[in-house]
Amino acid sequence: MKMTTRKLVITALGLALAIVLPFLTGQIPRIGNMMLPMHIPVLLVGFICGWPYGLLLGFVAAPLRSLIFTMPPMFPVALAMAFEMAAYGVLCGILYRLLPKKTINIYISLIGAMIGGRIVWAIASYILFAIAGNSFTWEIFAAQAFVNAVPGIILQIVLIPALVIALKKANIIKD
Repeated sequence: MKMTTRKLVITALGLALAIVLPFLTGQIPRIGNMMLPMHIPVLLVGFICGWPYGLLLGFVAAPLRSLIFTMPPMFPVALAMAFEMAAYGVLCGILYRLLPKKTINIYISLIGAMIGGRIVWAIASYILFAIAGNSFTWEIFAAQAFVNAVPGIILQIVLIPALVIALKKANIIKD
């Protein structure tokens, strides 16, 4: 299988996961908001396939899920998530490719992407809230991006590097 075809297949599988994973927590929306299930496949695709594929998956996953299942709500949530997750895919893909291939740099790439994605989400949310005539405050940002997301952040910091390391050992990710 050609490399580009392989990356497209992995990206499509990532999209399927991004659509399906929220069902694991969807019955209790508060848990879903805390566990951030859609972020996991986007981050993985960024690591495995690189930033263009991470960007594509990140940008389409939340709006597509919103169109299919009406969750998350398109405005402003899915639209802000589209920019946030696109940033995750881009940043982890770029950072992982640029940094030396040491285990610590998987964590650095992941945390850099998580911080950058949250900043992009805040900017997108600020603009979308303003369009709706609402204010996006520092308190909303801190609560949604960090305080409420702690379980998902921990899950990502534990799960993503372990999966990337396992995929490297299986020669799915090549340095």
